[in-house]
Amino acid sequence: MTRDDVVLNLGCGTGQLTRVLAARAGAVLGMDPEPAMLEQARRATPLPNVSWLLGADTDVGALLPLFGNGRLAAVTVAQALHWMDHERLFSAVRPLLRPGGGIAVVTNGEPLWLQDTAWSAALRDVVSAYLGTPLHSTCGTDEASQERYAAALAAAGYAVDLRVVDYATTLTVEQIVGGVFSAMSPAHGPLREAVRVRILTGTR
Repeated sequence: MTRDDVVLNLGCGTGQLTRVLAARAGAVLGMDPEPAMLEQARRATPLPNVSWLLGADTDVGALLPLFGNGRLAAVTVAQALHWMDHERLFSAVRPLLRPGGGIAVVTNGEPLWLQDTAWSAALRDVVSAYLGTPLHSTCGTDEASQERYAAALAAAGYAVDLRVVDYATTLTVEQIVGGVFSAMSPAHGPLREAVRVRILTGTR
C-alpha cells in the first residue's frame, strides 16, 4: 500500500481501522450502514484523506460508477463480516480492485464474553440479561467460520492467505462498555471483542 492508493474500509463503525489505514494510504473511504457510528467516526477522525459514506455491503456495487474498474488497492472488513453476505461481497468487490489489490477480513479471536474467566462470565451474564437472550454466537471468529470465509474467497478467484497476530492489552471499563454497545446491531446484536486478531486476505 502506498500514498497513491485508495482503500475502502467497509463496516467501519467508529473508524478504528480507518484511522490506521489513513496513515498509510492516499485516501480512505469509511463506509457503514449506521449513521450514529459514522457521526462518532467523523468526530474522532478529522483527517483530510478520510471520507465517510453511509452504506452497507449490499451497496458496494454502486461504487463502481464512482471509482471505476481497478481503482481500489484494498477493501477491509474488520469484525463485521458476520453481518454481511460474504459470498456476494467477495464477488462484488473484485471489479473495484486494482491488480495486486485485495480484500482483508480482520476477525478477533475468542470473544471476551466466551472466555474461561470469572469476569468474562460476569460480563456474559450482564449482557445476556440486558439483551434478554443467552450469548452463544462467536460472531465469525470460530474456525468453521474462518474456513467458510477462506473457501468463499477462493471460490471468488482470490489467492488466500491467513495471518494470526497475538497481542496483550489492558481494557478500561469505558472501552469494555463502548465495545459492548458498538458491537450491537440496532436490534441489540451480540458483543464481539477479543485479544487475538486473524487477518484473512484475498488478492486478485
